[in-house]
Amino acid sequence: MIPEYYEFQNKTKILSGKNALENIAFELLARGAKAPAILTNSRGLENIVTSSFEGKGLAAGLIRKNIPADAPVKTINQIAADFKNNGCDSIVAIGGGSVIDTAKGLYLMAAHESDDVLKLSGSECVKAGKNIPFIAVPTTSGAGSEATLAAVIADEENGKKLAFLSYSLVPDVAVLDVKTTKSLPPKLAASTGMDALTHAIEAYTCLQKNPLSDAYATAAISLIGENLPLVVQNPTDDARLAMANASLMAGVAFSNSMVGIVHAVAHACGGICKTPHANAVAVLLTRCMEFNLDVCGELYAELLLPFSGPEIYASTPAPKRAVRFITETQALLQVLHRRGRLPLKLSECGITAEKLPRIAAAAINDGAILLNRKEATEEDIMEILIKAM
Repeated sequence: MIPEYYEFQNKTKILSGKNALENIAFELLARGAKAPAILTNSRGLENIVTSSFEGKGLAAGLIRKNIPADAPVKTINQIAADFKNNGCDSIVAIGGGSVIDTAKGLYLMAAHESDDVLKLSGSECVKAGKNIPFIAVPTTSGAGSEATLAAVIADEENGKKLAFLSYSLVPDVAVLDVKTTKSLPPKLAASTGMDALTHAIEAYTCLQKNPLSDAYATAAISLIGENLPLVVQNPTDDARLAMANASLMAGVAFSNSMVGIVHAVAHACGGICKTPHANAVAVLLTRCMEFNLDVCGELYAELLLPFSGPEIYASTPAPKRAVRFITETQALLQVLHRRGRLPLKLSECGITAEKLPRIAAAAINDGAILLNRKEATEEDIMEILIKAM
């Protein structure tokens, strides 16, 4: 059913495939950039990019390596000062979600000539600023940050993770190249892949879903179901590129339909216990799906087809397809646990029972909970957490 009204936006140009990294120079020049700031935690990928600058009138104005996890406010503010002092005019981010989120914080500060990223936090409260060309190169296949409107930035001084939501944060170009994920360890491939799957499932079931976000979400789910076990056990370039595309499509989907209870609880786990986000969503996904089942069952049933294929879908009676989708997801988690040591319980992520009430209280106040199709109470979240321990 088409909603009475919806909005959809995706401005990102996508470069996907062989030697995509080498085309970054062209994209910068096409946008009038000459002195990009390069942010990375990769091992040598920035050299491929800077080598492509030779003879083209391009030179890195700043290269910042070893970007810390969780995009800390202090780090972003310092890089923004260096960006200005070195005369940079554009941004290239090469890394996982934390690197790209750091770059998004830098983008906001540079575009608005701000001295503190905290002054720009919030949801759609930042107007368009100066044009700062922004290219994102993901080195994991999970967050989808290279094509999303969201950034999560750590306010370490106050012990909080802050959400920044604005379509101005969506990068101009996303570069998907198999060279960027070849060194991804199986455990990280497993957890980030489950993050992408969670994005797609929540995008398909949240209150702002629409036909276009559905198309991106179901395409992502199909690619993940087929390729995630491969990239964890026997990775090929085709499987890696498929997961990179799936991650991006899931990111586009949830940027337009948003996420729900899984992310609300995972954000709380990260803020209170510093649990890696991808691990938290992997553990919480099927527990939250079970909670949502009585409201989202019809939608879960529809997702069995792209996830498991036509044979399993056709052989499963219609009333049982929703539960079958959850059990198929649980089966994938077991495979990833065996092959990639993916945690299956919150206790395996370092979360202790005494922290659960604080996590539940934080989750119920997380913005993502508002778009979950089924309303949840703090007691409901406590029950989910206890089951996940």
